[in-house]
Amino acid sequence: MRSGIFLVVLLIFAPGMQENSLTIGSGQQIDPTVPLWIELPTTITRCFFFCLGNGPPTCPAGVAGTASCASSSAEKHSPAASSTKGARAPYLFRRHNGEADAESCCLGPEVTVFHSSAADSFHGRRGAISYDSSDQTALYIRMLANSEIEVSVSARNIRRLLSFQRYLRSSRFFRGITVPNSSNILDDDYNGQAKCMLEKVGNWNFDIFLFDRLTNGNSLVSLTFHLFNFHGLIEHFQLDTMKLRRFLVMVQEDYHSQNPYHNAVHAADVTQAMHCYLKEPKLSKSLTPWDVLLSLIAAVTHDLDHPGVNQPFLIKTNHYLATLYKNTSVLENHHWRSAVGLLRESGLFAHMSLENRQLMESQIGALILATDISQQNEYLSVFRTHLDRGDLCLEDASHRHFILQMALKCADICNPCRTWELSKQWSEKVTEEFFHQGDIEKKYHLGVSPLCDRQSETVANIQIGFMTYLVEPLFAEWARFSNTRLSQTMLGHLGLNKASWKGMQREQSSSGDDTDPAFEEMDSDILPQENRLS
Repeated sequence: MRSGIFLVVLLIFAPGMQENSLTIGSGQQIDPTVPLWIELPTTITRCFFFCLGNGPPTCPAGVAGTASCASSSAEKHSPAASSTKGARAPYLFRRHNGEADAESCCLGPEVTVFHSSAADSFHGRRGAISYDSSDQTALYIRMLANSEIEVSVSARNIRRLLSFQRYLRSSRFFRGITVPNSSNILDDDYNGQAKCMLEKVGNWNFDIFLFDRLTNGNSLVSLTFHLFNFHGLIEHFQLDTMKLRRFLVMVQEDYHSQNPYHNAVHAADVTQAMHCYLKEPKLSKSLTPWDVLLSLIAAVTHDLDHPGVNQPFLIKTNHYLATLYKNTSVLENHHWRSAVGLLRESGLFAHMSLENRQLMESQIGALILATDISQQNEYLSVFRTHLDRGDLCLEDASHRHFILQMALKCADICNPCRTWELSKQWSEKVTEEFFHQGDIEKKYHLGVSPLCDRQSETVANIQIGFMTYLVEPLFAEWARFSNTRLSQTMLGHLGLNKASWKGMQREQSSSGDDTDPAFEEMDSDILPQENRLS
């Protein structure tokens, strides 16, 4: 009320304020000959953009307070101040570092400053600064009269300014909350088809690509939420369904959709495969709800924030992740730490004891680390030894955990064991991701990694080698363990798919080789014992 009365008084007496002009900012005066209702919006707009830049965390309300805020911000973040050594670079928000830091938005040494020219000097000013939120390339300056204005703003601040709405969606408070809009609304037929597919989620022929289309790109969230319900985990662990959905949305967001292969659809596919393995008779009668919970979370997050390149690429480019994890299971450690960060941020298990949460985080880590393909031989050797001795006891928690590690390894590379229609799509996607890495390596003269040169490799060559040296030995041992119809079905698909690739290879190549020579250059330590090359 007071501010309203004050505004009315100013509007009434503005024309007569010839000698006592209002001072704002850094000593600039509002021209009393210009009606205040023209100057005031401009002043507030200018102050708003100062605060939206890198102003103080809090700005007092009101005209005087806002003007003061703009003044202090301009002084604090002057060009001289912004050039101070050691000043923190501005950023919108930090992601993919295990712990979200969204609240640090808009705090940095730079500030968006709009300089008026000498000719302008607030005399005859008839406009305000505005922008089109849908335009990501420029700021639009709308002037209501002919006045010159110079805009000095860094590209980073423009990006930050125009990304403010995106920041709100990605901040600690808003992350994981989906805002309904027309593009997210599916018609009844699509909803019905998606629900119908979920009823057959335990079928090995489940088409994750179709399901992703039916759910409008939300296959990971929809499928995993359904599986939590299916296994009774929500009721058993008294989970907040809103927190669960928020966690799953955050996980889905943190997969890079631009990756041809390592994206949220791959995570959903692995989760569906893991569900099929959990239903195997030998496992289902021994697993506890805790085991199932860990398995599904590990499957959902096993490739979280994957950059689309492999570990050797990160090592030879001196990536900070390679340094952080000392060149050992670099990506897997990052996936695990990222998963832990989202679990903590979502508060999904905040009602559990600290001891149980720490146990959960460590066991999820052990499951995710098992997916490191460079450790294939070690895990397979232990698995084979247990099967030879017949000493696996699923009543033992440590033995169950090891079997879940092997199950997740199988789920992670099960694409060649799917039907040809699905397997071929996955093969083309992973090969395209390999080739994209090779293109980057060529561009920067890094030396093209094995299997990544699109000029010398083919999908058929890569897949035949992958099946021969990695997939077949693993699934042969898994079939020894489970000895079910599903395990035989997977081996059957694997054989048929390999034959199909060999047929394509014969058409594409005159050499007649059944395997890709690039596999012969791989470190023999990653290959099963009987398949090591001399």
